[in-house]
Amino acid sequence: MTEKDEAVLLQQLAGIVGSTRVLTGPEDTAGYQQDWRGRYQGAALAVVLPATTSEVAAVVKACSALGVAIVPQGGNTGLVGGAVASLDQASILLNLSRMNRIREIDASNNSLVVEAGCILANVREVADQHKRQFPLLLGSVGSCEIGGLVSTNAGGTGVLRYGNMRELVLGLEVVLPDSAVWDGLRALRKDNSGYDLKQLFIGAEGTLGIVTAAVLKLFPKLAVSASAMVALPGVQQAVDLLRFLQEQVGQRIEAFEILSRRQIEIVVKHGHGLSSPMPLDAPFYVLIELADSSPTWDAGAELENVLAEALDRELLSDAVVATDLAKAERMWALRHNISECNKHAGFTVSNDTSVPVSRLPAFILGVTERIERVVAGACVCHAGHIGDGNIHVIAVLSRVMYSTPEQCEAAAAQVNLIVHEASVELGGSISAEHGVGRMHVQRLERFKPPVDLQMMRMVKAVFDPQGVMNPGKILR
Repeated sequence: MTEKDEAVLLQQLAGIVGSTRVLTGPEDTAGYQQDWRGRYQGAALAVVLPATTSEVAAVVKACSALGVAIVPQGGNTGLVGGAVASLDQASILLNLSRMNRIREIDASNNSLVVEAGCILANVREVADQHKRQFPLLLGSVGSCEIGGLVSTNAGGTGVLRYGNMRELVLGLEVVLPDSAVWDGLRALRKDNSGYDLKQLFIGAEGTLGIVTAAVLKLFPKLAVSASAMVALPGVQQAVDLLRFLQEQVGQRIEAFEILSRRQIEIVVKHGHGLSSPMPLDAPFYVLIELADSSPTWDAGAELENVLAEALDRELLSDAVVATDLAKAERMWALRHNISECNKHAGFTVSNDTSVPVSRLPAFILGVTERIERVVAGACVCHAGHIGDGNIHVIAVLSRVMYSTPEQCEAAAAQVNLIVHEASVELGGSISAEHGVGRMHVQRLERFKPPVDLQMMRMVKAVFDPQGVMNPGKILR
């Protein structure tokens, strides 16, 4: 791209969104040009901040005319480099954070129409004000945005009960690579009139189009809940405990999250006042929340009774039930602060694989042993969503031992290969909820069946023949 073309494009973009909404100086763009962990760097020509869908469409049209790539970005909380511009192709970063309106809430239909830049915490608050809940919850709740959550098919702690983003989206509005706007904002549970087009964009990481708004599925507001932390001798006991709880309380399990002792120790050390409510003398712990919309159901008594029976059956070794909401929030803070605390503890390699729940014990035992044997000094931790087979294998590496980017990346490659090989061997996936981004492009080619990859490339070619939508992500 010539300097003249670049100047023309920047002038056109300023005419669309306003000159103050086109950022080009390093001091203004630095926070957008790298991912949250500082692992991936970008070199976009500019950061563009549109406020409406029509502005997004006009920006896409201007960029496409010059063959300039468009990298959609929301809260930039991703972990795989999916919202960072490429270093080898002229591109702009299209940050949608200004598109943060709640367009409509229909409590009777249990649906909510929001724009892509809406922060998850705010969406949850709006739903709560209307005596409803939007159940998606993850550690970055205060900064992640709906567009990114849709585009990565985010999961979080509520997948066991509600499913991931793919099950929580009723409709979408998308700006396509040719700048046309697809209005799929239908709030229907049943629509069997052809292909379910919205599913093409959920999890596509902006490679097929730019999500500008979504219809989200709401649920009745929870009236009662109770939380507990239990100690377990191993992952198999966690699997058995989950099955037992499902038999006893059915769909009232709001969350069931496993944490290894090493992971909790890191959170306690780096969590600014966070503490464990029970001694850390077991290898694994599970955080449990039972909840229901019926105010007459005694969640606390039910949780105490079922855990007492589980203790009698030797499914757990110890348990602490939170006696009030404040204690429950402190308990869950151990889970929601993991990413931030690990970042302070060292160079973190966090894997996002999934395997069938029944195979989790073998998976965790095998990858832990192999990483500790192959990667010197690796502190292997585990945390995640045992109910859907998605336990995050995390290796925290000392910045003293791994002092250069090259050393860190070499160790990360070893850890990732071990975890991915093990997950695929056990019938799993190399990415459960974080996406592919830049991080896993080559690994996807290695582990995804050739027929799958060919079909994905065919879809990409139909929607984005110029290859301008978030190039280098998912597919090369």
